[in-house]
Amino acid sequence: MNTVVENHAKDELAHKALRFLTAGSVDDGKSTLIGRLLFDSRAILADQLDALEKRAAGAPIDLSLLTDGLEAEREQGITIDVAYRYFATKTRKFIIADAPGHEQYTRNMVTAAAGSDAAVVLVDITKIDWKASPVPLLAQTRRHSLLAQLLRVPSIVFAINKLDAIDEDTETAFHNVKASLEAFAEQAGITSKGVIPVSALRGDNVTTPSANWPWYQGPTLLQVLEELPVTDERHDGSLLHPVQYVTRDSVGEGEASASGTGHQYRAFWGRIAHGSVKAGDEVQIFPSGETAIVAEVRHSAEVVASCEAGQSAGIVLDRQVDISRGDWIHTPGGIQPTDTFTATLAWLDTEPAVLGRKYWVRHGNRWVQARITSIDNRLDIHTLEDQDAHELAVNEIGRVQIQTQQPLPVEPYLDNRVGGALIVVDPTTNRTSGALLVKAA
Repeated sequence: MNTVVENHAKDELAHKALRFLTAGSVDDGKSTLIGRLLFDSRAILADQLDALEKRAAGAPIDLSLLTDGLEAEREQGITIDVAYRYFATKTRKFIIADAPGHEQYTRNMVTAAAGSDAAVVLVDITKIDWKASPVPLLAQTRRHSLLAQLLRVPSIVFAINKLDAIDEDTETAFHNVKASLEAFAEQAGITSKGVIPVSALRGDNVTTPSANWPWYQGPTLLQVLEELPVTDERHDGSLLHPVQYVTRDSVGEGEASASGTGHQYRAFWGRIAHGSVKAGDEVQIFPSGETAIVAEVRHSAEVVASCEAGQSAGIVLDRQVDISRGDWIHTPGGIQPTDTFTATLAWLDTEPAVLGRKYWVRHGNRWVQARITSIDNRLDIHTLEDQDAHELAVNEIGRVQIQTQQPLPVEPYLDNRVGGALIVVDPTTNRTSGALLVKAA
């Protein structure tokens, strides 16, 4: 018999790696910044460093090549796909997502932001008129910041890059851009965790304080990242558990168990969206409505006393119930399925979002058909004002009304990132066309 062990969710959360992405416009220095973090934290293998030095042929090594792994990226000098890298310091572990800055690859940035605990938005000071009042920000700086906020990335940090390329008063340049960023953040409702002057190329204020800018006495970028919290969904309240896959085990005694005969029980695995589960809890299945009692909870191949939000759990029930991938296990009465809801739609496809057309949407692990019944407005990323709209073009954001073919247990995205997020897929091309963030049922 398996021994039930304690599962300390809070301790596990405290030791989780911080997942963050770099965002901003093209050529703002995102890949170089990540390369600098990896280089300074000694997270580069010797053969990688040798390859970079040979490629440089005596010139300074190009740190951006540590993340730009595709041949097309190296040829064009741009980031196309999201690259993930891992590094650790004495106090923290990190998983970095290097997101592309080009508008046509905004869908890749959205993918990276959806699972991130923080976003570092870079601003290339050489591309903007820092002497203007107010300083005009680039469209992608604003768009990526807004997308990170909409996707509920909890911590957003602004890094003003390439100050080493300014020949004039760097202090004035930094403070002018900082004031513009803070005004934009306040207007957009973004809570910034800091505005930091950096030089990714030279290493100023990335992992060590800069000796070139005595006017800045604040923390380095790495110091800020080491203090940021990881994303945590609510642990109290009702259970919501999306079923991702099902495993079967033979349970019996002696020869019956060895031969595979006897009672076949199933464990329903997924990452808990919110709430907690323990043996003895009564649960209900969506969409069948069947109820059962939790006989056992598993985590990391062990039987545990309970599991909480954010943890992967295998739930075993006291009786055989027809459950498959795409179903949801929840506290009885804890969900309110609906086939109509209001959502924020970030459109990522070159073909515009149009009223009445059928799309596939994925909620958790469940696929259903849906259509846009109304486009209420479109967000102007420059003025942050709502505009009338009848369609949404690529990279536009708007508020829409959705009707699904079958009811779904959606929740407001601000309450829960799992229950409140859906992706939209074009049924003809199978392209990921948009991201839906539920506002209200």
